[in-house]
Amino acid sequence: MRVIGLDLGDKTIGVAVSDPSGLIAQGIKTIKRKNIKYDIDEIIKIVNEYNAEKIIMGLPKNMNGTMGSSSQKVIEFSERIKKHIDIEIIFQDERLTTVSAQRILIEADLSREKRKKVVDTVAATYILQTYLDSICNS
Repeated sequence: MRVIGLDLGDKTIGVAVSDPSGLIAQGIKTIKRKNIKYDIDEIIKIVNEYNAEKIIMGLPKNMNGTMGSSSQKVIEFSERIKKHIDIEIIFQDERLTTVSAQRILIEADLSREKRKKVVDTVAATYILQTYLDSICNS
């Protein structure tokens, strides 16, 4: 069972995929957003390429657990995906994932420019791995 992880941003979408056993997440790419049709087409291509059964989307909650405008953008985007492909979409709390991704990249001694290119993919990997770990432990 393969699962796709997405970190939706205003300019990019980080993408990760699980291994076939559904245990390990791996970052695969960052989609530079152009328009809604392009963005969804790219996601559908990835879902089909990996024969994914689910999409795990990072849901950016406020630190107090409430949902704001960023959360609403993610929910609306997921609804648009569902209009084009029949796939289960699960939301995963993504509080501090970008911060964690940045910390990992800084510790790996990547330059600011290189971090900027991969941070969304690392965040998507973190989101997906958190989900995979949660289902493994339950």
